[in-house]
Amino acid sequence: MSRKPYYITTAIAYTSGKPHIGNTYEIVLADSIARFKRMEGYDVFFQTGTDEHGQKIEQKAAEAGITPKEFVDRTAAQIKDIWDMMNTSYDKFIRTTDEYHVAQVQKIFRKLYEQGDIYKGFYEGMYCTPCESFFTESQLADGKCPDCGREVLPAMEEAYFLKMSKYTDRLIQHIKDNPEFIQPESRKNEMMNNFLLPGLQDLCVSRTSFKWGIPVDFDPDHVVYVWIDALSNYITGLGFDVDGNQGDLYKKFWPADLHLIGKDILRFHTIYWPIMLMALNLPLPKQIFGHPWLLQGDGKMSKSKGNVIYADSLTDVFGVDAIRYFVLHEMPFESDGIITWELLVERFNSDLANTLGNLVKRTVSMINKYFDGVITNPGVHESVDDELIMLTLHTPGKVRAKMDKLRIADAITDIFTLFKRCNKYIDETIPWVLAKEEKDHPRLQTVLYHLVESIVTGASLLEPFMPETSGKILAQLNSGLRSLEAMESYGEYPTGGKVTPDPEILFTRLDLEEVLKAAAAEKEDEVKYPQVEAKPEITIEDFDKIQIQVGEILACEPVKKSNKLLVSQIRVGAATIQVVSGIAQHYKPEELVGKKVAVIINLKPSKLCGVISEGMILAAGDDEGNLSVMTVDKDIISGSEIC
Repeated sequence: MSRKPYYITTAIAYTSGKPHIGNTYEIVLADSIARFKRMEGYDVFFQTGTDEHGQKIEQKAAEAGITPKEFVDRTAAQIKDIWDMMNTSYDKFIRTTDEYHVAQVQKIFRKLYEQGDIYKGFYEGMYCTPCESFFTESQLADGKCPDCGREVLPAMEEAYFLKMSKYTDRLIQHIKDNPEFIQPESRKNEMMNNFLLPGLQDLCVSRTSFKWGIPVDFDPDHVVYVWIDALSNYITGLGFDVDGNQGDLYKKFWPADLHLIGKDILRFHTIYWPIMLMALNLPLPKQIFGHPWLLQGDGKMSKSKGNVIYADSLTDVFGVDAIRYFVLHEMPFESDGIITWELLVERFNSDLANTLGNLVKRTVSMINKYFDGVITNPGVHESVDDELIMLTLHTPGKVRAKMDKLRIADAITDIFTLFKRCNKYIDETIPWVLAKEEKDHPRLQTVLYHLVESIVTGASLLEPFMPETSGKILAQLNSGLRSLEAMESYGEYPTGGKVTPDPEILFTRLDLEEVLKAAAAEKEDEVKYPQVEAKPEITIEDFDKIQIQVGEILACEPVKKSNKLLVSQIRVGAATIQVVSGIAQHYKPEELVGKKVAVIINLKPSKLCGVISEGMILAAGDDEGNLSVMTVDKDIISGSEIC
């Protein structure tokens, strides 16, 4: 009987630099799902890869003094090395510079053009290179990019556009008819309410201002823009052919069962990609899951902030499986997760060293000490055994139910609940007391058998999440990896089996102070300070022309026509002025009320989205798109001059 196919993908990683642990989380998450599906008996195809075109790559390559291809070759290899280091079991690593992908993207573009879904026009607006996005003047926030807060430049380009509105109603209906299509539910509501229902503008799908991209074969001044290029990897990696000569993998595995992506690129995958597929008359993926972010402390990781943590740095201290455990277990289903060195050490010591490692070592050591390593089950049953037996039988079903809903952290919690119950069982049965009297040895053998049986089930369930640790535990207990079907029965471990005579310590407790010292040294090496373009030298007279005063924000609310702008009423001395700022991506209105900020008050008034702005709140922004308004650190009265 042939196995049911299951196709899972990650977003392809952008080759602008080394991925941090937040980026690495996604490949580990996808790997855990792929491994569990294989355990369930599915024929899994797991694809990942790299997104290698665009203006940002072209610029970074120029800065490095190498060609774009040399740059992406180097970065793609680095990404692949990290994916391999994290023991991920992908079947295909696609690169958007692969010849087959390039050829098919050109065919896709031509097909959509010839059937009238792509047309030629002009795009005029303000362009943000890091975001690779155009904006109109009204969309800017204080003249800066509304998404990242960086400088934008005026640009006008001849471009090709994809007719989005042609397919909007059809996509809305598809989402309504398939409630599991976008997950979690909050992400679906965001896409519907913020983008689809208000109406879509046609999408720019080509560029002429840079050359590092896939050329439009019938108009070589243009390169295919990132949307069609990168998103198409999900089908080109399977051997999709526009001419109809589909590869066997495409026939078997498309449509995808799951696109696993970060919540920040949900719009591209749930709107642009489905519309592309509709235009190509292809089936849509079955589900798109926008996972949350893994944050360092209370903020997004940023090289300029010096709070970036890399997977290889972590695995050097904790090991691969411990990091896999942490990122999978600490990431909630819908909200962002937190990673800190302190939390890593706490989880490592409590969950891995104490709960799991100590359980396995104690069990194996007792079997060796009392029965020369031989496991037997005389069947001397007592009521205290029942709870452990029932939990062992029920845990596989609980884990399976959680995995079906992509609640990976909850599934791992269920497995560790079983391990904790095993530890409690040891405390309840007190094996070292049973060992004192020979008449109690049959009961002791039964107790140890129950421990082994339960640990084997737990270790088998642990394989998708901590594959190396699972293998080590099963090897110490002289057991193979159990299938989910085998776990439906209790008592599968054969009487007479023998454990290893020298049990390995799976996880050795770590000293927090030593770990923090190592982290501090690593951090010092990694900080990269922003490169700020120098402006012309000014005199003190030039500076004196700017009137900067302390202002107290009395009220703040969103600008109705923009999701990037906030309008604040600011008291500056005896007067109150109104200031519009492009900071809605970084602050909630209630977070600003009561703050004393630095305000330029002699700036010529301007109108943003129909709202008058009479000044400017000063803010600091870095190369990673982080932004912080400039506040005073003492209780200075509003209206005080800043000089």
